[in-house]
Amino acid sequence: MQDLKLAVIGLGATGSVVASALLNTHPETFLVGRKAELRQTLALSGLRVSGALDYRCEVRNYISGCAELADARPDVVFLCTKTFHLSQIVSELKKIHSPGMKIVAAQNGLGPDDFLASEFGAEDVWRMSLNLGAALKGPGRVETAFFNRPNHLGCMSEKDQSLGKRVARLLTECGLDTEFVDDINRYVWRKMVMKCTMSAVCAVTDLTFREALEFQPTREIADACIGEALNVARSLGYEFENGYARQAIDYLLKAGSHKDSMCQDIANKLPTEIDFLGAKVVDYGRANGVPTPHFATMTNLVKTIEARYLGGSYNAG
Repeated sequence: MQDLKLAVIGLGATGSVVASALLNTHPETFLVGRKAELRQTLALSGLRVSGALDYRCEVRNYISGCAELADARPDVVFLCTKTFHLSQIVSELKKIHSPGMKIVAAQNGLGPDDFLASEFGAEDVWRMSLNLGAALKGPGRVETAFFNRPNHLGCMSEKDQSLGKRVARLLTECGLDTEFVDDINRYVWRKMVMKCTMSAVCAVTDLTFREALEFQPTREIADACIGEALNVARSLGYEFENGYARQAIDYLLKAGSHKDSMCQDIANKLPTEIDFLGAKVVDYGRANGVPTPHFATMTNLVKTIEARYLGGSYNAG
């Protein structure tokens, strides 16, 4: 598999984990960040991932911006930026994308793969659902709180399945166990039932997963939101086994003291990913006649907090 040229766009917590795994066995992988000054830091110290996953990697190819990927001509690009950067990244990628270059949406949220497919075509867009929790501790430094193996990878076009399986094996060999699946959206929804729920609850309250689930008032909100998310998923054709809501809560409790990344976004006065998380659940619910009053409330609270420090208008979502 050494002949595949790989690139990772976005070196936040998730992108740094994916990049470190790939660099572990594919040292020529290209890393694309936003800050030119990060080049020197990574050249001197490399990437370091600790906790549930452990990597220490040299970085040979760091570039600040997608334009330089034109010369690298990667076969597979893992897109790990925050979803609020999607429009900007797409405009940059369009300048260097050529048919056959696969773009893997390795982001949180509902719908980033659909957005990418509308721009690049379904045949060149894949989706990856990562089942890990990570936090950026500094430039090139990430701590992973948990990794519930495996991750899941799927293609939007059946003709790509052979290559998709190959890439899933590659990731597994790198220590980032990944299973190729036929219906990736089912796995995305399994994760998003939890992620969409807890991101908003934790962001508004600044609580960890465990704190939010063990405090009765926020637990009631979480239970209600999980029920609404399952109803929306069901309206889209995704049925889950009996007791999945209980499984979701148990999964989140195991994450313990982990704080959702949206807490960090709000603490740092950055845009949040709410438009691809809770807001998407609300949108899908409205489109399919499924009530989501708790999700709508939590989404609007996040949007209000975000608007306060970003200077936006206070429009309900």
